[in-house]
Amino acid sequence: QVQLVESGGGLVQAGGSLRLSCAAYGRTFSDYSSGWFRQAPGKERESVAAISWNGGITYYADSVKGRFTVSRDNAKNTVYLQMNSLKPEDTAAYYCVADLRYGATMTSPDYWGQGTQVTVSS
Repeated sequence: QVQLVESGGGLVQAGGSLRLSCAAYGRTFSDYSSGWFRQAPGKERESVAAISWNGGITYYADSVKGRFTVSRDNAKNTVYLQMNSLKPEDTAAYYCVADLRYGATMTSPDYWGQGTQVTVSS
């Protein structure tokens, strides 16, 4: 079992930046790939970024490519999502995820955090 706890959400103006953190508890986090999903009101949940267990492979949705950066520090059992040049359409609840399978972190991960709200004002 892996427990995931997100932090770092908040309200920011368009063009601003936020960094989300996800602390993992439980089993050896370095065994797991990880990533971030988001869900805006009235929209389906979507994968925005993923990172392999050692950080060697990353994935970004087209909508965030070039603006968001996913990274991890296995010594701290933490995954980060640096979000720059934020847009109002980035407003959503952001969820940290983890799975032993890298591919699953973008589709159907086994473990989810509780979510943190990001609101971008225009």
